Amino acid sequence: MARAAQSLKAKALGLIAQREHSRVELRRKLRIWIERRQRALAEAGAVPGATEASAAAPDVAEIEPLLDWLVQRDLLSVERFVETRINVRAARFGNLRIRQELAQHGVELDAEAAQALKASEFERARAVWAKRFDGPPINAAARAKQQRFLAARGFSADVVRRVLGGRSGDDD
Repeated sequence: MARAAQSLKAKALGLIAQREHSRVELRRKLRIWIERRQRALAEAGAVPGATEASAAAPDVAEIEPLLDWLVQRDLLSVERFVETRINVRAARFGNLRIRQELAQHGVELDAEAAQALKASEFERARAVWAKRFDGPPINAAARAKQQRFLAARGFSADVVRRVLGGRSGDDD
């Protein structure tokens, strides 16, 4: 039995119901969904004896008005997206990585969130480091390995030095 045709709005609401999305991310996902649907309808029309789909595939031009509608009704929110992304990522990643991920979504941190992340970066780096390594590096190779690990997680060079140097977050 064929799946019932799903509207563009229903697809968008379904995606938003799963988790918060940025406008850029939701636009990309909806565009991919429309393109797949259009291909499927074209292939079904090319098969002899195939029945027509109950509804034509939506057009890509319908995405922007739908995104505007979602924002107006507060179903798509940049603030909620940033907040959830920070909550999910902060325990494992540094400020640089979080900022980079947000930039990929076309979003920036506000000053308050950036300050809160900066204030907690040393403690978060120390927790990530302690979970992965048994203790301070015993030689240059171990030190380089630990530095690469923390840098790859997006922690700043200063924080990495402080974590591996054994200094507290208050030392400056």
